[in-house]
Amino acid sequence: MKRHTDNKKGAPAGPSQRQLRAGELIRHALVEILREEELADEALHNVSVTVSEVRMSPDLKHAICFVEPLGAGLTGQDTTDIIKGLNRVSKFLRGRLGRSIDMKFTPDLKFIHDESFGTAAYMDKLFLDPKVQQDTRRLSDVLDEEDED
Repeated sequence: MKRHTDNKKGAPAGPSQRQLRAGELIRHALVEILREEELADEALHNVSVTVSEVRMSPDLKHAICFVEPLGAGLTGQDTTDIIKGLNRVSKFLRGRLGRSIDMKFTPDLKFIHDESFGTAAYMDKLFLDPKVQQDTRRLSDVLDEEDED
């Protein structure tokens, strides 16, 4: 019997529970590896990296790791150099990952800069704009009047 789906293509709307669980498992393991290991790449010396999300392919053989270097601008290092460095040592990290997780396959790792931190900072800046604050005050006043009725 065919399964009914809401979308026309028949593809799932988002990642499966299995993909989400595997992504979190890999994210936690990568955080520990990056915290403990001294990586040989010059771009990664004395750099702290936040792994914010790991997205897994449906077959769990590929992982896209979203990372944010901490203090990259303060140390004079470019974020793109750090991401390139992580991609250069991805095979080493994959080897360490294989020893620390219990999965049938250890996924290939690809590192990408996480833009969500910059987007959040931009939104905070927008919300501090006096024109936007004026509009939000008006909206809250309208909502308060509706609650009173």
